[in-house]
Amino acid sequence: MIDKICTFLTNKIRKEMPEIDDERAEVINYGLQNIVGEIPKIFIMLAIACILGIFKSALFTFIVLLPYKGASGGVHLKTHIGCIILTTTFYCLIPFVAEYIVLSRIVKYILIGIVWIFGMIMIKLYAPADTENVPILNKKDRRKKQIISYVTFTIGLIAAGIIQNSTISNILILGNLLQTLSITKLVYRLTNNKYGYEVYQDTSMQSV
Repeated sequence: MIDKICTFLTNKIRKEMPEIDDERAEVINYGLQNIVGEIPKIFIMLAIACILGIFKSALFTFIVLLPYKGASGGVHLKTHIGCIILTTTFYCLIPFVAEYIVLSRIVKYILIGIVWIFGMIMIKLYAPADTENVPILNKKDRRKKQIISYVTFTIGLIAAGIIQNSTISNILILGNLLQTLSITKLVYRLTNNKYGYEVYQDTSMQSV
């Protein structure tokens, strides 16, 4: 159903903009699938969170991680079912686990420091982590998203250090850590993903 809706919308866009070629149309179609596909994923995730009794925490996790996740990118599974499972697990597991983590103030600050150092290195190496279907090829766009990743990641961890509520603090630490892991080369290999920038860069070099 989602594929049919996105194909219909893509064809409508091409009809209005004849200059769009097949390659660009594929990118548009994939982007539409991500947008349209996000809506049911979010509702399913929130419904499950409600059943588990963590609706507010899951919604909070989704909102606070959205700027960093949007800028830094990360892996995408190949099927809508896989994406739904991954999204639900990600946003429900973080607040669920966060409620049971107890950290002393010193340990919390040390952990935040370690996560921050790790994250800054990973952002430098991999952000924005695009995909081969939706590559980010423009250098200015890549630099802009990388800077936003640095800022939003750092703000999230600073907030985790300041906030006294242990559950919220834990959500910020764990959420930013897991999102950072999702952009790493190891996770890309485990999920059979490829960085779009590298794929198209290699293709352009071979054609020279």
